[in-house]
Amino acid sequence: MFSLSALQLGSPLSYVLAFTLPAFDAVVPVLPSETAIVALGVATAGSVDPRIAVLVALAAAGAFAGDNLAYFIGWRFSPWATKRFFSGERGAKTKAWAELALDRRGALIIVACRFIPGGRTAVTFTCGVTHFRRRTFLIATAVAGVIWASYAFFVGRLGGRTFQHNTWLSLVVSLGIVAILSVLIETARRILAWRKGRGERGE
Repeated sequence: MFSLSALQLGSPLSYVLAFTLPAFDAVVPVLPSETAIVALGVATAGSVDPRIAVLVALAAAGAFAGDNLAYFIGWRFSPWATKRFFSGERGAKTKAWAELALDRRGALIIVACRFIPGGRTAVTFTCGVTHFRRRTFLIATAVAGVIWASYAFFVGRLGGRTFQHNTWLSLVVSLGIVAILSVLIETARRILAWRKGRGERGE
C-alpha cells in the first residue's frame, strides 16, 4: 500500500495513480482504484488548489479508458474473455445477469455497475462479448467515469476534513462509507430483481 504522504498535489505519483489504476482495474480487478481515489481525496482534503480538478479528471478519464479497454477485449477476444471472466457456474450466472440487465436497462446499468461490487468487470466485458451498441456504451461510460471519480474523491475529502488530524482514520472511515454504499446499492438491486421476478411469475 502506498503512503498517504506521497499522494500530494505536487507529486507525479498522484497523477499517475489517478489515471492508471482506474484504467486497468476492470481487466485486473484486484487493483485498488477506488481506494486510491479515496486516498487522494483524503490527502488533499485541506486544499483548494485547482489542480484537484486535474486529479478528478484523470480518474474519470482512467475509468472511461478502462471500461472501453474491457469492451474492446470482450469484443475482439470473445472466447478468451468468456473463459477468463465467466468460467464455471458462478461466472455463467454473472454473465447471464449482465446480459439480462443490459437488455432491460442498457445505459443505466452501465452507469450503475460502477458502484456494484464486481459489476463493472461483468458488464463491460459482457458489452464487448455481445457487441452492445458502441455509441451508447461510450456515452454511458463517460458519464459513469465522471460520477464515480467525483464521488470517490468527495468521500475522501469529506473524511479527510472530518478527521483532519488523523489521515489513516480518515481513510478507514471514507472506505467504510464507500463499502456501506456499495452494499446498499447491491442490496437494492437484488430486491428490485426479486420483486420483478415475482411480478413476472404473477406472484
